[in-house]
Amino acid sequence: MSRVLAAVQIAILAVPIEVSYQTGALFPATDTDSPLKKPDQTTIFELQRRVPELMEEGTVPGLSLALIRDGKTYWLHVFGVRDTKTGQAVTEDTIFEAASLSKPVFAYGVLKLIDAGKLDLDAPLSKYLPRPYIEGDARLDKITARYVLSHRTGFPNWRDDRSPLTIRFTPGERFSYSGEGFVYLAKVVEQITGKALNDYMTETVFGPLGMTSSSYVWREDYEARAATGHDSGGQPVEKRKPKEANAAASLQTTAKDYAAFLDAVINGVGLEKTTLKEMGRPQVPVDPECTNCTEHAPKELSKSVFWGLGVGIQETKEGESLWHWGDNGAFKCFMLAYPKQRSGLVLFTNGENGLSIASEVVQFALGGELPAFQWIKYDAYNSPAMQFAKSVREKGAKAAIAEFRPALMRGDIPERSINSAGYQLLWQKKGPDAIRMFQLNVELYPKSANVYDSLGEAYMYNGDKELAIQNYEKSLDLDPKNSNAVDMLKKLRRP
Repeated sequence: MSRVLAAVQIAILAVPIEVSYQTGALFPATDTDSPLKKPDQTTIFELQRRVPELMEEGTVPGLSLALIRDGKTYWLHVFGVRDTKTGQAVTEDTIFEAASLSKPVFAYGVLKLIDAGKLDLDAPLSKYLPRPYIEGDARLDKITARYVLSHRTGFPNWRDDRSPLTIRFTPGERFSYSGEGFVYLAKVVEQITGKALNDYMTETVFGPLGMTSSSYVWREDYEARAATGHDSGGQPVEKRKPKEANAAASLQTTAKDYAAFLDAVINGVGLEKTTLKEMGRPQVPVDPECTNCTEHAPKELSKSVFWGLGVGIQETKEGESLWHWGDNGAFKCFMLAYPKQRSGLVLFTNGENGLSIASEVVQFALGGELPAFQWIKYDAYNSPAMQFAKSVREKGAKAAIAEFRPALMRGDIPERSINSAGYQLLWQKKGPDAIRMFQLNVELYPKSANVYDSLGEAYMYNGDKELAIQNYEKSLDLDPKNSNAVDMLKKLRRP
C-alpha cells in the first residue's frame, strides 16, 4: 500500500471532547468488572500508533474514527487521504458513504413516528399505502414495520434489475437481511408524513441531534469535502452521488455526526424509554451460516447474534451490544455501542478493504468478544485470502496461483475470495487472467453453480461465446433457479 497511501495522519482533536445532554441515560452506568476497555489516553496512543500500520497492511487509504465514553463523544481522529490521486487528507468534515449504517438512523426516524402515534409497529404496512406495493401475493399484508426493521419480510436483500420484487418466504418466519424491506418502509414513511424521506429525516433526526453534515441525498457542499472510494488495490473509483434517498444505503455523513446519533441512543434522547428498549431487544436470532437466507431455513439459530429494530445485537459475556456494518463496495464502515457501559465506536473507511482491519481496530479501542465479525465473514487483512488477492494484484494470476497453491488446495482461501479476485481482474480488463482465476475456482469447487456462472461471464466478455454458453449451462444444471444464467443464455443464443 506504500505506493498509494500518503503518510498523512491528522488528529482532528488531540484531546478528548465532551458533548453534554440534559436528559438522563436510559441505561445507567454499571460498576461491574467488565473486560471491556474504557477508552482513555492509553487507548488513544495505541490507536494512533497501530491504525496507520493496519491501513498500510490492509490497503485502506482513509479512515475516520470516533470513540464514545460515558455516553459522550470522547475522541475523534482521522487518518490517511480522501483520494489517493490528489493526496488530500481526511479531515473531521470529510463525508463518507454510510452504506448500511443508513439503516439504524432510518430506524430511529421510524420509531419516532411510532412514539407520535402515526405508525403502528405491528400493523400491516399495506394499510398505509393507496395501492399494493407488489401485486399478486397476499403475504404482503403480513409485513409490518417490526418485520422490516428486524429483517423478517421474506424479501431478498436486493432484487435483480430485470426481475420484479417477490416474497421468498412467509413474513415473520425467520431472519434474512433485506435492503428492499427498508425501501418499502420508506415509502410508507413518506406517505404518512407527506414529505420526501430526506426532508423528514432532516427535520426529525438530523436537526435535533446536530447531525449537520448528514443527508440521504447528495448536497452541493459535499463536492469539496467528500471522500473518494477505492478498490482493493487502493485505486479511486467513480463517486456515487445519490439524487434519491435510499433508507437502506444512501446516507452521506461524518464520523462526528454518526457518533452524535449513537450518543443519543445510549443516552435515551429523542425516543420513549419503552420504544428505545424495544429497539435494543433481540427480536430474532440470525442464521449462523448466512446473512441473506431467502432460499432455506436455518439448520440452527445463533446464540450470540440477533436483530433488534434496525440494529444488530451481540450477546456476550460483556452483556448486550448494538452494532451494524456497512458495505457499499468501495466504502466500508462499522458501528458498535454498549448501552449499559455507555461506550461505543464509529468507524468509516473509503476503501474496499476497510472491514479487513475493523475487528482489530475495535479490539484496540474497546476490547470484548465480537461474534458479529465471525457472522459477516469478511477476510482479515492478514488472512491467506487477502494475501492471495494482494499477490494477484501485484504479480498476476499465474504467479499468485503458483505461490498460494498449497493454501488453495487446503481450502484456506474460500471460493468467494477467489471469485472476488477474478472479478477484480475482469473489471481491470484483464480477461485472460480473469478466466484463469475462474477456472481455478471450477477446479477447486466443481459442485458450485456460481463458479461456472462467473467463468461463463468471463468467457462472454472475452468473446468466447460457445465456452460462455457451456459454462452457463453447467451452472444452470447445478442450480435450476439461477435466473442470471437463464438470462445470459437467452442473450447468448440470440441470432
